Amino acid sequence: MEAQITDTITNKLDVTIRMRPGSSAAEINLMPGQEFTAEAGAMIAMSPFIQMTTTTHKKNSGGIMKGLKRMISGESFFLNHYSAGSQGGTVWLGATHAGDMMVKELNGEGIIVQGGSYVASSPEIDIDMNWQGFKSLISKEGLFWLGIRGKGTVIVNSFGAIYPVQVNGEYIVDTGHIVAFEESLNFSLSKAGKSWISSILGGEGLVCKFKGQGTVWIQSHNTTSFGNILGVRLKARK
Repeated sequence: MEAQITDTITNKLDVTIRMRPGSSAAEINLMPGQEFTAEAGAMIAMSPFIQMTTTTHKKNSGGIMKGLKRMISGESFFLNHYSAGSQGGTVWLGATHAGDMMVKELNGEGIIVQGGSYVASSPEIDIDMNWQGFKSLISKEGLFWLGIRGKGTVIVNSFGAIYPVQVNGEYIVDTGHIVAFEESLNFSLSKAGKSWISSILGGEGLVCKFKGQGTVWIQSHNTTSFGNILGVRLKARK
């Protein structure tokens, strides 16, 4: 029984998402001795009894190549590790984009997350670019995907609201609107229209065709489209 309680304390995080969906923040309540890992720069505030250390991979293990791979995927080179003292404590984390956050519990299975969407996870969760079949995948948005696997809690963020889509057979999603999907799904990149000309002129380009059974989490906004519009307006003001 004691081993089971210890495992629960280590792996599962007590997370409450506040101010959703437009300005979400994650409130993580830690029991004494409990730890978690977060993307560098995600912390908004924390209790004075929380200790923070920084590495390029898991706590007490560097892993420069792991850090470089995350940088290529759009994440930070460093990861911050938070540990609660004897009194426990609270850590608040913010999202990269103005949008929502999602909490996903993993029990050994894996999910694929778009680069830039990872926020935090339990200590036993592994984050890597080297998952079978997706090692060199690049979408039209210029993003690599992250393979996240293990036992515990994962927090991801989106640009805008997050919508789960249950796939049972086949489903098509624009690459710029994918937040994450279950690794049970297979997918291929394809043109959005009947021809490449119609796909390009229609502004869609490449889409992902998912096949199988599983969940895809999509975001309501597209970072590239927003950037293109914002860039034009900023140039016009110069």
